Amino acid sequence: MTISPSYRGRFAPSPTGPLHFGSLVAAMGSYLQAKRQNGEWLLRIDDIDPPREQKGVVDNILKTLDGFGFEWNGEVLYQSNRRERYHEVVHHLLEQKLAYPCSCSRKSILEKTGQTKGETVYPGFCRNGPLENLSEYSIRLRCNHELIQFDDAILGPQSFDLEKMNGDFVLQRRDGYFSYHLASGIDDAEQGITEVVRGADLLNCSPGQIHVQQTLGLSPPLYCHLPIVLSESGQKLSKQSHAKPIDSKESVDLLYKSLKFLGQMPPIELMQSNNKEIWNWAINHWQLDLVSK
Repeated sequence: MTISPSYRGRFAPSPTGPLHFGSLVAAMGSYLQAKRQNGEWLLRIDDIDPPREQKGVVDNILKTLDGFGFEWNGEVLYQSNRRERYHEVVHHLLEQKLAYPCSCSRKSILEKTGQTKGETVYPGFCRNGPLENLSEYSIRLRCNHELIQFDDAILGPQSFDLEKMNGDFVLQRRDGYFSYHLASGIDDAEQGITEVVRGADLLNCSPGQIHVQQTLGLSPPLYCHLPIVLSESGQKLSKQSHAKPIDSKESVDLLYKSLKFLGQMPPIELMQSNNKEIWNWAINHWQLDLVSK
């Protein structure tokens, strides 16, 4: 499945709610990076967590992107159709002793370590075998103190010690669902993604995904993390904070505002134009160097 074009980008929303302005900014940044380099731009639906997904949202996402004038290459990839591949990878990692079954719940880790909920680092309690005899276990990937390093196109050199950052992390939950690190790490590599362009709120996910790829002998992509859109109260715009869904009826205005947010300098006349004219201008004038750090 692995393909390696000169440039291949992607947008990979989760169907946990409609797209909002922050989603549009991330989609635009990744789209323009690809189109400016005559590359491909793929659309992937990261539907690996059914309990958090909302009915009808996938269709809404596709219609919204189409209404804003996004054009993607090839068919949409649904991670829900990739579960057999993820199972295969987890089984391989277990066989190679690179991953192990774990009986620890988040609550038990907090109780045993005295850590707070927001900064859980797993100390490896089950590295030599599960502490408890359960019918189902989560699966964790072994980490070590080797640094995960990469040069972000906007944020510059990055360095992470995964063992200090979060410890051995979950690849597959006890309920059978796969983690974002595992699924996205595999799919980015096997889809031949050459650069991941997304919001800086996902910066801390990159080292885990790179570790998955390196452990499997897959080539990591380059990374480019865009500034996060904040609400008037200073919160990150997100589906969890009930950010207002974007409407394709306002596409010209919102595309223009997205360009401005990304540091570009679109002429005011574009506000009286249409999606096609805005995209033509944006692709021809896109400059990553203008994006705020």
